[in-house]
Amino acid sequence: MTAGTGTLGTRETLPPAFADQTAAYPSTRRAVAAFAFLMVAEFFYSWAWNSVDILRPYIRDSLGLTLTEAGSGYSAQGAGALIGAVLIGQLADRFGRRNMLVVVMVGYGLSLLAGVAVTTYLQFIAQRFVLGVMMGGIFPIVVGIYVGLFRGNVRGRLASLINAIFGLAVIAMGVAVRQLPERAGEQWHLLLWIGGVPPIVLAAFAYVIVPHSVDTGRPEQPRARLPVLELFGPGLALQTAMLAALMGLNFFAYQAFSGWLTTYLKDVRLLSSAAIGGLVAWTFAANIVGGFFWGWASDRFGRRFNALGFFLGAAAIAAYLLVPANLALLGVIGALYGFMLSSSVVWGPWLTELYPPHLKSTAASIFNWGRIVSFFAPLITGSLAGAIGLGATMGMASVIFVIAALLWLMLPETHPKPLWRSGG
Repeated sequence: MTAGTGTLGTRETLPPAFADQTAAYPSTRRAVAAFAFLMVAEFFYSWAWNSVDILRPYIRDSLGLTLTEAGSGYSAQGAGALIGAVLIGQLADRFGRRNMLVVVMVGYGLSLLAGVAVTTYLQFIAQRFVLGVMMGGIFPIVVGIYVGLFRGNVRGRLASLINAIFGLAVIAMGVAVRQLPERAGEQWHLLLWIGGVPPIVLAAFAYVIVPHSVDTGRPEQPRARLPVLELFGPGLALQTAMLAALMGLNFFAYQAFSGWLTTYLKDVRLLSSAAIGGLVAWTFAANIVGGFFWGWASDRFGRRFNALGFFLGAAAIAAYLLVPANLALLGVIGALYGFMLSSSVVWGPWLTELYPPHLKSTAASIFNWGRIVSFFAPLITGSLAGAIGLGATMGMASVIFVIAALLWLMLPETHPKPLWRSGG
């Protein structure tokens, strides 16, 4: 049996990626209900996560921060997410994914609400770090649950639905930002309340809606070895390191461009809050549409096919920074960028398919390992912006996405009949 093929070769010790990896799946009705609950958890996670970027101009004005200080909020959040992904992903595989889903929903809700009380830079950093720890666990838990609900040949499309919820949350926040006055004062705090209260209230329903079967696949006897160490076992260490690097490049490039987008549009392009909110909404609306395409494409043509999106997304970034400040033109190019960016939608299922089934959440946590690289992005780009300009600094993302695409193509394929086969 072969887990994947690629430049790293094939391995006979892992189960086939698209084979059933659990003893039994729940009924379709139960699986759909559980997945719907996961989408609710994902919506409020996405609202909380993107608040550090979309609200950055307002946080900066409220606390009197420099560009570098404002950007370091993402760095703190990313550092926390890295710790949360490694820790909570392993706890989910050991002690139950439903249990940890409840913990992180309550945790990120309370942590986001704590932002209302923040009045100093140090408090801002601490609040974002704790919030990051809680949110870092969501991705490995959610992926670990839904790959246990549905078979492998639809997981790319399931991932596209999760991506759609992520984009929908950003659109909703963009619409909310459009209602803020030019000088928002503390009115933006309302957006923290909107995102923080619902997950706290809804968390306990996970025990009713999500089936216990999602926690099967773990060894009956606890292993002495930490689950994360198994990812660096014989024949897996290089793959794991390359995947972590790929995730890091993705996050760095995303933060270098998207993280500064609202600031760039406000301070460099001199656009109004209404115009900024509209452009952000268009970008992430296209991201949702793109997610459905790339999810289908990955199920049809293979997981590595989606690297094409990174190449085209890099071109869109360069165009966005070079065209005149025409709202229609920026909207079209921004939509193209958003569409291409969603090509990474398949990474969640792909990561679980590359490793044994009892490591589902731990393997999915690799997605957030890249933050060990990416949380330096706002600090680096914020410093460079002062020297060479924000637009030129954001252009770095184009080059980094190309490098990431090339690395993606070097990794194993898990689809049984991929369109692109490597020579390895």
